[in-house]
Amino acid sequence: MPMRHAFAIFNRILPAEEAHAHCDIPCGIYDPHLAQVAALTVVRMNQLIEGLEAPGGGGGPPSKQDRDKYVNSLSRYIATKEVHAELVKHEVRIIRGDFFKPDNSPANIGELVDGIMKTASAARQNVDKAAAEKLLDQVNQFAEAFWKAKGVETKKVSSNQAAGGEYVVPAA
Repeated sequence: MPMRHAFAIFNRILPAEEAHAHCDIPCGIYDPHLAQVAALTVVRMNQLIEGLEAPGGGGGPPSKQDRDKYVNSLSRYIATKEVHAELVKHEVRIIRGDFFKPDNSPANIGELVDGIMKTASAARQNVDKAAAEKLLDQVNQFAEAFWKAKGVETKKVSSNQAAGGEYVVPAA
């Protein structure tokens, strides 16, 4: 009790000033790269799922070991796809909400972000390579808009990953 009174007196003598920031931690560091890597991961997980051979192709019932290996791989690929599709949504929401302002937003930013959210959900709900590739394309469009808002020229480069695909990056 006496400690609370001491803090109350201290607060009256030296009241805290109200602070304002554009985000939770006003670091000013924004980059769509994490969303791009996450979208590419969704593409890759779809590729791995499509390439996964179901056990028992030899005509008889699969062994427990083969079935377990298949189920383990499939569940890991799906879980990774889910996490990374959600990461795309998270990163895009942060940049949209904290970085883009009326004076630097492209006219279609709302539609683009809405499309990303819906496509990321579709990529989570299904094993859908086309949705995953569309998500990567949309996230690259978002990256282009982001860098344009910062006055930075962009270019497309190979991801150099097993999934293939390209990233939009600063040209310099």
